[in-house]
Amino acid sequence: MAGVWRCMLAAAVLMCVCLWDSTEAVGGAVSRPRPQRTRRKKPKVEPIDLAPTAQNVDIQQMTGTWYLLNMASKCSHLINHGTKVQPTVLTLTRSPDSDQTLSVSTKTRHNHQCWEIQQVYHLSAAPGKLTLKGPRSELDTAIVIGETDYSSYAIMYFQKRGQISMKLYSRSVDNLSEPMLSKFEQLAEKQTFGLAYLFPFPPTVIVEMWTRTMSSVS
Repeated sequence: MAGVWRCMLAAAVLMCVCLWDSTEAVGGAVSRPRPQRTRRKKPKVEPIDLAPTAQNVDIQQMTGTWYLLNMASKCSHLINHGTKVQPTVLTLTRSPDSDQTLSVSTKTRHNHQCWEIQQVYHLSAAPGKLTLKGPRSELDTAIVIGETDYSSYAIMYFQKRGQISMKLYSRSVDNLSEPMLSKFEQLAEKQTFGLAYLFPFPPTVIVEMWTRTMSSVS
């Protein structure tokens, strides 16, 4: 009889030990803190100082119509679709509401339709520098008029979040000289834009297209 009791006691102790181990295992798995995924902080983008490239510009003489002839950029969309760019016309006018802003109209063609983008450039105290304000200050676009003679060409720099693009505008598609195109390429090369990042815009159909169709958009 004593042997039976000893067997029953041993079985009870073994069952308690097994239940205790099981509880510890489950409890340990639940209470173990999950590893937290560390969020990568976006690197702070330091703006590039374009002040040395700015010209002492008379904004009033910059107003009027400009035709986009060439662009230097590392924009992925242009890299993938640069051969499909459309004629683009920029029109600058002094804003009637403030002498510290420029009204900007950019007209182009997309899917066989005419499109117009209207923006406001804010003038700064520094000559030749403007700002296109974004929804947040870090999304502002800094604009610098690098060179212009007002009557034939203008080279403008655009900087957003540390990325720069350059644009060459002309008052007419017919009077921009080959040396000026070469000069634009040289200035672009100083900003690390090789020939692979230059995107010429089609000039030959601009005047005819806009004189016939832009009146319907305005």
